[in-house]
Amino acid sequence: MNSPDTDTSTPAPAPTCSAKGCRDAAVWVLAWNNPTLHTPERRKTWLACEEHREHLSKFLGVRGFLKDVVKLDEWVQPEGSERP
Repeated sequence: MNSPDTDTSTPAPAPTCSAKGCRDAAVWVLAWNNPTLHTPERRKTWLACEEHREHLSKFLGVRGFLKDVVKLDEWVQPEGSERP
């Protein structure tokens, strides 16, 4: 039996890039929404490493979905949005 001050929980894994096949550490949050599916204030998020930030931003941008790109350590989750 563990004592109360012994933490046996496993730390949460570091956030990783959302690009297909990439396991690099996430540095950026790309906040987006699909206006045909989501209310205007809703924000879904993808995470990006330095290498994939521009590619993922363009993918969302050409569809008119990209709303904001913020450094992960500066991201403030809007009320009612999905967690990164």
